Amino acid sequence: MGFGDLTSATGLAALNDWLSAKSFIVGYAPSQADVAVYKAVGSAPDAKKYANAARWYKTLTSYEAEFATLKGDASADVSTYGPEVTPVAAAPKEAAAEEEDDDDVDLFGSDDEEEDAEAEKLKAQRLAEYQAKKAAKGPKPAAKSIVTLEVKPWDDETDLDELLANVKGIEMEGLVWGGHQFIAVGFGIKKLQINCVIEDDKVSMEDLQNTIEEDEDHVQSTDVAAMQKL
Repeated sequence: MGFGDLTSATGLAALNDWLSAKSFIVGYAPSQADVAVYKAVGSAPDAKKYANAARWYKTLTSYEAEFATLKGDASADVSTYGPEVTPVAAAPKEAAAEEEDDDDVDLFGSDDEEEDAEAEKLKAQRLAEYQAKKAAKGPKPAAKSIVTLEVKPWDDETDLDELLANVKGIEMEGLVWGGHQFIAVGFGIKKLQINCVIEDDKVSMEDLQNTIEEDEDHVQSTDVAAMQKL
């Protein structure tokens, strides 16, 4: 398992794919897993070829002074992180079938066809009954979640009021912004913590985070700090 050689194009491509739906290697916050992979990469990936990996690397660089304090197993090998190796494909069923005795082949069919037809008819009947009951109950209320997002600025000179205004200016169907606060993270830097309510079927958290991170003048990265169903 793992990404392979992270200094090669193949390894960086695997890392880039892995980070397409993730902010960090494991979980929602930087950890020793990120440190191990960061060190294995060695230098910033090409942002044009590996946009997700380049974003992640830039974020980890801002934590470099805190590497020793991050959670996780600092002794774990980098190969323990990343996608699983695809298992060797099993032999085609056709090859195994060739070994079977020709005498086992039924050339004239059987009564099983009539049984299969009855089973399909019963299945269709039950499905129709289920759909009728479902329609009688009416539509279910939309599933919603409350999410706490953390938005990190570049430095202590970032205009947090403009950052907040840009975040709250994002409009999506099924998205409602809530309360916020600025939390000190050290060296005079504060991050924005903001709540929102989303309709699960309408709002993708990945799309929302990507939209916030498009404000490159103010936003370094975003994380989901908490998420729960309403």
